[in-house]
Order: sequence, then C-alpha cells, then structure tokens
Amino acid sequence: MAEPAISKLQNNPLREIKIAKITLNVGAGKDEEMLKKGLKLLQKLSNEVKPIATVTKKRIPGWNLRPGLKIGCKATIRKNTVELLKRLLAAKKNTLSEDNFDNQGNFSFGVPEYIDIQGLDYDPELKIMGLEVAVTLQRAGFRIKERRIKCSKVGKNHLITKGEAINFARNKLQAEVR
Repeated sequence: MAEPAISKLQNNPLREIKIAKITLNVGAGKDEEMLKKGLKLLQKLSNEVKPIATVTKKRIPGWNLRPGLKIGCKATIRKNTVELLKRLLAAKKNTLSEDNFDNQGNFSFGVPEYIDIQGLDYDPELKIMGLEVAVTLQRAGFRIKERRIKCSKVGKNHLITKGEAINFARNKLQAEVR
C-alpha cells in the first residue's frame, strides 16, 4: 500500500528548515553618541562580524532626516546562529508571541536590555540599551530566487509558512510560542 504524500514530504531532507541569518539592529535616530554605543554593543555580541551604520535614503522633513544621515546600526550573522539565537531567546525567557512571526516564516523580537543576554556584562559606557533581532529562515533551494543566471521563483509548496516557522521555534529552539 502506498504511503500518503504528506509523510513523504516530512521525511524529505530538502524540506528541513534552517536559519539563514540573524540580523541585529539598534536604532539610534540622529543621536551620534547612541550610534557609537550601538556599534560597540553589536561588536561585543557578534565577535567575528563587524557592524555597519545604516543611513537614510529618503528625505523626511517632518523628522529632520536627509539622505546619507546615519540613524542606526546593524550586524548580520550567518555562522553559529543557533547558539546566538538561544542566548537571545533566553533573554526573552524563551517566549515568543504569534505576532512575532510573519507570513513568509521569518520572525523578529526585541531585547529590552542587553544585560539580560547570557555572556554580556554591564558596561557603564553603554548604560542600558536594547536591540532588535530578526531571524530569516529558509530551506535548501531558496538560492534559486537570488542567483544571477536563470533567476526563478521558489515553488509554492516549498515556501515556509507561519505555522512551520512556529513549529521550528518550538521544536528546534525550545521556545514557547503563545
């Protein structure tokens, strides 16, 4: 007797969800001192990755923003992501909301105080500051949408849904999703 198609999909190693990258972000506004502190914090958190400053692209007169103005910093981590993500989730007491997940299977959350992160001690120069964490999930074969030659769409059945991302967070990261 033939197995149902669903069980074949579950056993397929190409359908295994992996963490593609973790993006750490600190918004500083126009405050240059806060920007320097944010760069230092991200450097402490991601040892091998150098954080970069983010700049505005548009002019928004109501907020006194102009193109080229530094308003924050970010670091993108692609190696040792599971260990770092577990430390960041521990700062949130391993709890996430369903609202933290988007329809493409990615999730993000904020850490209000960096001193809650395991392995980071209080630095009087940094004072108390928080950061945002964005986690991008993918499966094998997602490169097809980013390659230069014969770029194509990822198939509908191969995309990551919100439910699959929540199951990944529960099973692989031992996070409680409410």
